[in-house]
Amino acid sequence: MESIQPYLTRKSGVINKLRTDWENDRKNGNSDAGMITITASSLLAGVTGARPTRVGDHFLISDSKELFAGHSLGPTAPEILLGALASCLVHTYIIQALILEVPLDDVRLDVSAKLDMASVVGLGGPPPRMENIVYCATVESPASQEAVGWLHAAVEANCPVLNTLKMPGDVRRVEAI
Repeated sequence: MESIQPYLTRKSGVINKLRTDWENDRKNGNSDAGMITITASSLLAGVTGARPTRVGDHFLISDSKELFAGHSLGPTAPEILLGALASCLVHTYIIQALILEVPLDDVRLDVSAKLDMASVVGLGGPPPRMENIVYCATVESPASQEAVGWLHAAVEANCPVLNTLKMPGDVRRVEAI
């Protein structure tokens, strides 16, 4: 397997620069230093039912499984959410490992959830939402078990998508301008 060390070296420089810049900005009264805005949009693509979705500067196709009259042209929206969680966790492991100086050889994530879709098709019941979301992080590191434990704790505290799911904030519909 190819070494991730060149990437980690480059990433470390970027993280250190961001930390320095944002810390200086905060000292100079910019309380929004580190705040970013992210966007996504989607629409229905005619007879296919697929949903071309713009996420930042990128596009992906979301679709339903055949069970829901889809063509499985892309992941479902709940799958995208789990994928976002997996990706964010991996990224957070990398950042926190750099901050804590825990050497990494590899990080892999598996995420799963249960989703009762009965109310979506009009059968009533509680509002549909993913439940029993679990993830398994495989961290390969020459560091001690104790250091890897600190890394797991730092990721739990600092992963944006994980924290959004664990501590949901306000989500509301607004009128188009």
